[in-house]
Amino acid sequence: METILVALGLILILEGLPYFAFPTLFKTWIARILTLPESVLRVYGLAAMIIGLLLIYLARRVLL
Repeated sequence: METILVALGLILILEGLPYFAFPTLFKTWIARILTLPESVLRVYGLAAMIIGLLLIYLARRVLL
């Protein structure tokens, strides 16, 4: 349970960082994202999930 809470906390920090550090630039990014086709967004989402899984695998198997 502790690991899940730490992971959730890190996600929230990383998600909030662009809003805090670059609010104007972030609005521009969001406007661009709204113009992308859904198929491109799905590919980006899939790529992010695969990279996340690889990072978890490396952290659990290689670094420990």
